[in-house]
Formats: sequence, C-alpha cells, structure tokens
Amino acid sequence: MKLNNQNPPLRGGLEGLMDILRFITAGSVDDGKSTLIGRLLYDSKSIMIDQLEAIEKQTKNREEGEIDLALLTDGLRAEREQGITIDVAYKYFSTPKRKFIIADAPGHIQYTRNMVTGASNSDLIIVLIDARQGVVEQTRRHSIIASLLNIPHIIVAINKMDLVNYSQDVYNNIVIDYAEVAKSLGLKNVTYIPISALNGDNIVETSVNFPWYEGESLLHLLENVEVQNDINLTHPRFQVQYVIRPQVDELHDYRGYAGRITSGIYKKGDKVVVLPSGLHSTIKAIETGGKEVAEAFAPQSIVLHLADDIDISRGDMIVLENNQPKVEQEIEVLLNWMDKKPLKQGNKYLLQIGSKTVKSVIREVEYKIDVNTLQQLPSPEEVQLNDVVKATIKTASPIAFDSYKQLRTNGGVILIDETSYVTVGACMIQ
Repeated sequence: MKLNNQNPPLRGGLEGLMDILRFITAGSVDDGKSTLIGRLLYDSKSIMIDQLEAIEKQTKNREEGEIDLALLTDGLRAEREQGITIDVAYKYFSTPKRKFIIADAPGHIQYTRNMVTGASNSDLIIVLIDARQGVVEQTRRHSIIASLLNIPHIIVAINKMDLVNYSQDVYNNIVIDYAEVAKSLGLKNVTYIPISALNGDNIVETSVNFPWYEGESLLHLLENVEVQNDINLTHPRFQVQYVIRPQVDELHDYRGYAGRITSGIYKKGDKVVVLPSGLHSTIKAIETGGKEVAEAFAPQSIVLHLADDIDISRGDMIVLENNQPKVEQEIEVLLNWMDKKPLKQGNKYLLQIGSKTVKSVIREVEYKIDVNTLQQLPSPEEVQLNDVVKATIKTASPIAFDSYKQLRTNGGVILIDETSYVTVGACMIQ
C-alpha cells in the first residue's frame, strides 16, 4: 500500500503497534477447537504452573501420562457437564514474536450471536474441519459469517488427520471442496493446513507425519500474518472520546480532544470537518504519549487541538475536509439479533457507533438471511434470538458512518435496550 509519501518513522511506528493478533476459532461440535487452543497454550508454554497442576488432577487421560488439553479452554463447569462450549471464551498467550487474543466460539447454530461477538474484532479466523467429516453445514455457516463480518484472513485447519492415516488424498479433497465455498463467498487470503491438535502435529512445529505438506506450522502462520496491511490508512476517522479542559491557571486556554484514530493519518495543519455539525477548522497540534508530534496514524490514541474554539462533544467525529463519511439519519444494516425478547418493526433502541449514542427506531425489517445458504427468506413478524436480518434503522439525530465492507472500524453499530442497557443487536452498515 502506498502511503502518500510516508516517511520511515511512520512505517516503523506502525509495525511497532501491530504486535497483537486477534483471532477466532470456529468449527462444528467436537471438531477439536478446545483441544487446538489448549495445544497452542501448552506448547507455547503459556500456562501457569498451578493451572497446569489443576488440569492434570482432573484430566481424563492422566493414567496414560497425558493431559486433556480441552480443559484449558472449557473453564465453565456447565460447559464440561454438557460436553459443549456455550459461550465465547477469550484466552491470551504470547511468543517472542507476537501477542495473541483468541476467541473460542461455540459450534452450535443456536449460538450464532456468540460467533458474531467473537468475530467482530478478529483479524483472522481459524475454520476447523474434521478430516473424517469434511466440509459440513457448520463449516459453511461459519464461513458465511466470516464473509459477512469481512474478516481479513482465513486459515482452514483440517484436524484429526491422525485418524485418516495422514492421508494426502483426504486433505486434498477437503481443500477442493472448501475452495468452492470460498469462491462462492468471495473469501480471500485463505490458507490451508493439515493438523492433529491432539498429537501436536503441525501446531507449533511442522510434523514428520506430513512429508507431502510443504507449508508452515500453524503457530508460524499466526506469528507472521501481516495484519498491519489491514489497517486502513486512506480514510482518516477520529471520534472524540473525551473533551479535555483542565480548568487550571497554567492551562487556562487548553482544550484537547482525546480519542483513538481508528483509520487513516492526521497531520498538523490538516483542514478538518467536525461531524455531524459540519463545522470547519485546522489541526493546530497533535499529542500522543504526552509529546507533541507532527503526525499520527491508526490505531494510535491521541489528543487533537484545533485552531478554532468550536463546540465539540463526545462522539463527534473529526475528519479531513476532502475525505468524509456519510452523515445521515437512516441506515440500512445487516442485523444479528442477540436478545431472547424478539425484535419487532417499530421497536425503539439506543444505537451506539463508537463513543456516540443516539435514540433509534426499527423502521423496517426487509428480509431474513439463512446463515447456512445466504438465501433471503421472507421478513418475519418477529426477529428471534440469533436471527440475521436486513433492516432499516432511523436515528433521532444524524450519525457519521461508512459501510462495514469498506471500513469495519466505522461501519459497525450496536443496539442497546433503553431500559436494561443490555446489548441486544449487532449491526453491519451496508
């Protein structure tokens, strides 16, 4: 990506910020997601000694001198009793090269909302496929959600290869089948890898059991995927989180606007517009880390100072004059409903985009999406838990937004119940 004559310090700083990879694992029930994550944690030595001892005491395989790696992620007693993972479990580990945040999403269709929750901030998804089963309905469903959420990178991990004698033919046939799914959904940056999570084959190191596989291990792929290229540096978006007015004698005239640059680059002297008011000004100074800098870029947290004393509040967006998002009061969204109480046309909710919250109403539910086929179904009278629908939302005041497909960081909104303040819907602006 060409960055408009960016200088070396900017690129160096960008690389320094991108040392965290957020990824999600998804697959059918019993495909081995928990074992895979457990293997990554165990083999990367990211497990506390006391935690390891506790797992060893309750492991099912202790008689053979092995531990049940799935117990490292299935931390809820109810999950273990039911034999399924029922929520999104976040785990953290690190290697000398990178830090990782893993979201382990449930495999059941009734937990679509959990999949959406875990995937919405992910840079990468690992789609797990049982080598004995091949591409199944859940594989397609998770791939469809990955497509809807525009996840930049996909690793298809074909697991339990030990149970098919490490067969290259089995692996190749699954790759061919999934390639058709990827093509139909327009998925890009898809990488395939054969593994055995239980035995550790191709997890941290490449395995001698795959002499025909010429790729890298899973951990090597995770350590080296270049997520900094996924940061949009061409559409500057900065939303105000705090207005800083110290109100002290030595800083009598200090007025700063604190927040995080979600995309793009800002420079001292840039002509900007404050949205939704449409007021114009110029960047007088930029602070980051307590120091003044000439320019800043996503995903840095900064304080902006403007040349003009204008009315700016939390949730307002500061953008460049020549690169502005849409500012409207009506948006079309793909909406994943997350509440047990059904959604109906005409219902009112709080809508939040970044740090801005406004009142809103559901104007229309156009159709329901079958998350297994992407088929458009007739609009339901009531939208039920885990349903995905196309809807139109009217807001009480204008909001600044981009389409989710173009800019994930400014194209996602949530709906909040006005009474309980519970998040009830996740939306992708079309």
